[in-house]
Amino acid sequence: MQEIKSYICGEWKSGEGVETELFNAITGEKIGGVSSKGFDFDAVLKYGRTTGGKKLRKMTFHERGRMLKALALYLLKNKKKYYEISAWTGATKSDSWVDIEGGIGNLFANSSLRRQFPNLPYYVDGEAAPLSKNGTFIGHHIMVPKEGVAVHINAFNFPVWGMLEKIAVNLMAGVPAVVKPSSVTSYLTQAVVEDIIASKILPEGALQLVLGSARELINYVKPSDVVSFTGSASTGLKLKSNPVITQNNVPFNLEADSLNAIVLGQKATPDTPEFKIFVKEIVREMTSKAGQKCTAIRRIFVPEQYVDEVQAAVSDRLAKTIIGDPSEEGVRMGSLASIDQVKEVREKVEALAESQNIVFGDMNDFEVTGADKEKGAFFSPILFRNDAPFEKTDVHSIEAFGPVSTIMPYKTMDDAIELCKMGKGSLVSTIVTPDDKEAREYVVGAASMHGRILVLNEECAKESTGHGSPLPLLTHGGPGRAGGGEEMGGKRGIMHYLQRTALQGHPSTITEITQVYQQGAKGNVLEEHPFKKYFEELNVGDQLITEAREITADDIDQFAALSGDNFYAHKRDTNFEGTMFDEQVAHGYFLMSATAGLFVDSYDMNPVLLNYGIDNLRFTKPVYAGAKMHVRFTCKELIPNDVTEKEDDPKTKIKRGIVKWMVEMLDEDPEEPLVGFATILTMVKLKNQ
Repeated sequence: MQEIKSYICGEWKSGEGVETELFNAITGEKIGGVSSKGFDFDAVLKYGRTTGGKKLRKMTFHERGRMLKALALYLLKNKKKYYEISAWTGATKSDSWVDIEGGIGNLFANSSLRRQFPNLPYYVDGEAAPLSKNGTFIGHHIMVPKEGVAVHINAFNFPVWGMLEKIAVNLMAGVPAVVKPSSVTSYLTQAVVEDIIASKILPEGALQLVLGSARELINYVKPSDVVSFTGSASTGLKLKSNPVITQNNVPFNLEADSLNAIVLGQKATPDTPEFKIFVKEIVREMTSKAGQKCTAIRRIFVPEQYVDEVQAAVSDRLAKTIIGDPSEEGVRMGSLASIDQVKEVREKVEALAESQNIVFGDMNDFEVTGADKEKGAFFSPILFRNDAPFEKTDVHSIEAFGPVSTIMPYKTMDDAIELCKMGKGSLVSTIVTPDDKEAREYVVGAASMHGRILVLNEECAKESTGHGSPLPLLTHGGPGRAGGGEEMGGKRGIMHYLQRTALQGHPSTITEITQVYQQGAKGNVLEEHPFKKYFEELNVGDQLITEAREITADDIDQFAALSGDNFYAHKRDTNFEGTMFDEQVAHGYFLMSATAGLFVDSYDMNPVLLNYGIDNLRFTKPVYAGAKMHVRFTCKELIPNDVTEKEDDPKTKIKRGIVKWMVEMLDEDPEEPLVGFATILTMVKLKNQ
């Protein structure tokens, strides 16, 4: 029997004895055992906070993002080994692809989010809030990494994805992790962690792995820690109710298995492509991972006139699904994760059978290819039919966590929405319809009780990732029974591991803290034009005050002729009575163009490679002929820019950064000089090539 060790406090360690024995789900052969008896969990968490946390918090978001990218590339090189081990869990190759490469994909996705964060260890959230009449007192928000540990207690069904989708987020935020996978499939998680530690890509202490029981681990968490749990609602509730969690107000994210539903729209008649898409989606979700997904379809709602057709079509496809050893040719569904899981699913199927009828499948009589049905954890797909879902309600509360689902009729879309809500909160539901108005009706009615809704039709089906696929840039979680939690979600997910703090002070002080120039702050007026400086030579607050330019009526006429913008307010002969203007007014876009003419230094080659955008352009008051306008041009923010090299293209190899410039258009009015403002983005060359 193989000893499967934990990685804690900087070393691989075994617990005392064996708490849980692990078995190959296909052959029934013993793999090894795990234990955490004798572990000092207080020391484990302290090690993460001190050793791992301190190092991660010193890194910027951009450094953390590049770290995740390097880790993703490293794990991809080793994926063949993970596929081989994944087969022991009963997973087919396509099941393993979702788990392994889907998990690695989360590392890539979160790595790319670095571009939405500053090159700082902390995040500047939102815009400044004016708090005083004269602008000398403003407010802002920053978000800093929590000085604790992310404790992840994961389910058995996705031993790789479940870990990587979570740690990608907390590592990006600058918070270390302690991962506690389900013992049943922890040997696969351990194989991946072993490679992560060997790579030395993560700082020491950034990732620890606890195998075996971790009941005592929760007793040592602090207010600075974050706990996330994926698994059964009952276990999650017990953990969430732990006095240490409640008394210390430790953030606890619960993602529980839910009774997810799919709805066939009334316009998706049997002769439409959507009907076939609906049937295919059901069968895929029943058989993928042998139905062992928190997002799997458990309830199928169909217009009452199409129930027979759906039942026949789903049964026909299920009958063609070959169950067995995933390494055998033609096998499309593997086993459950363990014999214990078979017993649990069987009990739930028997409970459901008391109030509804099995129309496909037999728990005792089914064929298995390439394996011994008695030794492996195999289970037949089971399709129920419930013709009275408002009266026979066990289906809305009992979940068989396997290849089990129930077909039910509905009369109106309001009924379908109500039936979906009877699941008391779900991670996901799907509406399949060719009619966008029907889709809108369902989404608006059902969204309050769902964390995600897939709207599926012929136009998106080929590229759709499917009902059961949470995506790293979208939130994953759901209300009620689904746990009331939220994870992933791109930038939103990272913020779960950051502490938001409100700041108040002078604009110059807030500029220094945020490293983003705030209006009203003192600028560093340069003698040399800022466009002559390389990226490394620029500082936030570097400023240019331009000379003034008079805006003439001829300017306005010529811009109207050149642009074709002959809006009445830009014409001299307009009768302005009853309008918002006193006389001919300058075009806003002419003012922006004139502004560029004032601040652009174009006489010699300089480090500015290109201007590629304008953000937040606003015009605050009309400018009439005769007004004199000048520009205050200030370095607002400096952002590194990764170079993506293309073969045989030297232009892409130029090292550069992004500079955001605050552009303030000002006139001679001492009381209210601001005419307009914008943020200009330039790409600036690095001196060190």
